[in-house]
Amino acid sequence: MLTLRRKLRLETERLSLRPPSHADFTHWATLRRESREFLTPWEPTWADDHLSRRGFTNRVYWAARSIHAGTAVPLFLVRRDDDSLIGAITLDNIRRGPAQAGTLGYWIGERYARRGYMAEAIAAMVHHSFERLQLSRIEAACLPENVASRGLLEQTGFKYEGVAQSYLQINGRWRTHVLYAALRTDRRGRTNVG
Repeated sequence: MLTLRRKLRLETERLSLRPPSHADFTHWATLRRESREFLTPWEPTWADDHLSRRGFTNRVYWAARSIHAGTAVPLFLVRRDDDSLIGAITLDNIRRGPAQAGTLGYWIGERYARRGYMAEAIAAMVHHSFERLQLSRIEAACLPENVASRGLLEQTGFKYEGVAQSYLQINGRWRTHVLYAALRTDRRGRTNVG
């Protein structure tokens, strides 16, 4: 379990993953605004105040509370060579007891996509989840037509598990998702789902 005395920070070859701070607002809002057309087909509809300072402040406070309570690990992806904010990854809905599981979500700014950054971030989050948080299962879901996200999950060791009808509201509509999971001790073979 994380303590307040230790700052949460995960490092990869090119990235630092850390909780959001109030100082990130301008960079975050700019990146989200310029990537809007790239992101909205895959995300829940943005609230009217999505890009506002007030909305972002609520995000920062939620992140701090969630990390402290052990219910979520929301982290920003910061490229180390130039300190650019490039996206975010969140392990949310952390369940203890017999489940020992969490749900993974992520996004990346359009100009940083398809460069391997998110694969690094997912690998770091999976390692942290299994080794530090002692979770047994990490779940992820994406739209069936999101070929890039499906490939990313499969590349990082997630296995296809099935389909969930009307799973989430994406871009204003209830959408069916394909479900993936990574297990701490994975004895499942390749699924080769096309």
